[in-house]
Amino acid sequence: MEETKIDRETMGRLAKALAFICKPDDPAVIALKLAAESGAERDIKQARTLFLRVKSGDRRAALAMLSD
Repeated sequence: MEETKIDRETMGRLAKALAFICKPDDPAVIALKLAAESGAERDIKQARTLFLRVKSGDRRAALAMLSD
């Protein structure tokens, strides 16, 4: 399965959507914001890891908010 690449702007939007669904101080939200700001490969990898640890329903909801 091929990984989807998300640009920095989309990562920032995903952080906002996830903050709305979960809470603004969730570690995944903080990591996504940091990765969107820095663009560093290490930050992006950490954000992806933490995003995948979020409950699947919350992940789907955040991604659905991006498609609207």
